Amino acid sequence: MPLQPPSSAWPADRVAEARAVIADIAHHSDLLIRLACNVLAQHGETPAERADAQRLLVVVDARRPVRRAQREDQGRAAR
Repeated sequence: MPLQPPSSAWPADRVAEARAVIADIAHHSDLLIRLACNVLAQHGETPAERADAQRLLVVVDARRPVRRAQREDQGRAAR
C-alpha cells in the first residue's frame, strides 16, 4: 500500500465519508458510526460539528452491552 503524499486530499475525503455515514446513520453499524464520529470529532470543520460528533459518540457507546464494552476497553488499554 503506497503512502499518501503530504498534499493528498486524504483528510477531506475521510471527513466527507464520515459525514455521509452520519447522514445515513440508520444503515450503518455502530462500529462504522463510532469511527465516523472519531474522525469528525478530530477533523470537523467547526467547533459545533466536532462537539456534535462527540455527543453522538457518547450515545453510540452507551448502546454497547456492558461486557462487550469492557472487553473493547481492555483491548484498547493493552495496546
